Amino acid sequence: MNVKSVEKENGNAKIAIEIEKAEFEVALNKAYAKCRKNIMIPGFRKGKAPRKMVESMYGPTVFYEDAVNEIFPEIYEKAVTEQGLKAVGAPSVVDMDTTEEGNVALTVSTALYPEVTLGEYKGIEVAKKAVSVGKADVDAELNRMAERNSRIETVEREAKNGDTVVIDFEGFVDGKAFEGGKAEKYNLHLGTGAFIPGFEDQLVGTKAGDEKAVEVTFPEDYNSKELAGKAATFQCKVHEVKETIKPELDDEFAKDVSEFDTLADLKKDIKARLTKTRQEESDRAFEDAAVDAAAKNMTVEIPACMIDEQVDRQMEQFGYQLQMQGMKMEDYAKMMGGNVDGLRQSLRPMAEQTVRTSLLLEAVAEAEKIEVLDEEVEEELKKMADQYQMELEKVKAAVSTDSVREELKTRKAAKFIAENAKAVEEKPAKKTTKKKAAEAPAEEVPAAEAEAEKE
Repeated sequence: MNVKSVEKENGNAKIAIEIEKAEFEVALNKAYAKCRKNIMIPGFRKGKAPRKMVESMYGPTVFYEDAVNEIFPEIYEKAVTEQGLKAVGAPSVVDMDTTEEGNVALTVSTALYPEVTLGEYKGIEVAKKAVSVGKADVDAELNRMAERNSRIETVEREAKNGDTVVIDFEGFVDGKAFEGGKAEKYNLHLGTGAFIPGFEDQLVGTKAGDEKAVEVTFPEDYNSKELAGKAATFQCKVHEVKETIKPELDDEFAKDVSEFDTLADLKKDIKARLTKTRQEESDRAFEDAAVDAAAKNMTVEIPACMIDEQVDRQMEQFGYQLQMQGMKMEDYAKMMGGNVDGLRQSLRPMAEQTVRTSLLLEAVAEAEKIEVLDEEVEEELKKMADQYQMELEKVKAAVSTDSVREELKTRKAAKFIAENAKAVEEKPAKKTTKKKAAEAPAEEVPAAEAEAEKE
């Protein structure tokens, strides 16, 4: 095998390869051996006709395509390695011919790994949200803790917002029941807005044993096109009304749900945890924004095949997630009013951004000579073993250390961009005095309103 020439243009390469006759003859014999079992020639039993006889009947090139397929992976890999080409995607044979010497000449087209020209990636100005945790945030978390520790009791009274009603329901459009519109013993928490607008409101005031016809209209943007914008009637039967009883927020509550003896200490801990979480979120958002800005500043032509491969990975991952929920990709796409091809297309912008970011981080790591030590790879593998509760040696057998090293390198590159970016503080929107009045506790409202009237 000899590479005769390489022509590069617009991120692609055309490689002229010549396969010597003797080398190709070996591939022809392998192709014939694979195909012969299906060949029938008069005068011979099926699969027993000699190769020369088959070629005389069907032409001397009858096995050429199969022979090229047989030999191609090896010669292509050898060709790109010899020429120092970094190819991506699936190559294609665009021309095939024979020379006077009986050699086989191939012209192979392949996309090349894109060349990245870095733009500004150090000193980028990026907005960073100021971290703030106030009394309302702490109270909201306390209320969530109280809800998680609430008890539910069946009550003999009319339902009100905040209650849970246990209902049977069946929906009808134009007098006909529709798919997915029926359920039994369904627990519906009133006031959450989980159902179609107006549905929950009409069950307020019902009690156990009541039957109620609930009249609603599906939103125009409802995910089922067959129901969007249509009026529907749901025949409902109420089995139970349940009240959620929250515990009192006091020192006893703090002792029950935490390691603290007082509510005040619990509040301090909540504030510290919320501050830590929000700071981490702010740092991640800042890093993402800095990387996005650097990606916009670079110049690169991304081959379509790289985006296609990323879409394939995203589709595979999404399909697995749906499978875990007992759903097929086709059913999900239909439920969303589209098809699988449409779903693929919707993922392309995200896939392109993912590839672009990956190319950026790789280029920055190279430009800044970022390295990953063996000890860092080992530490990451240990973390993976702990996360998946596996033995370290099994993780090492299942995971490529090179891929772990590259992942750590891209993380370092992203961190480098963020550390060298200039943070511009993004302060929370300032509340007007009138808004303060609206949110103030009852005992503070008169004073706040008086201040508002001065504006």
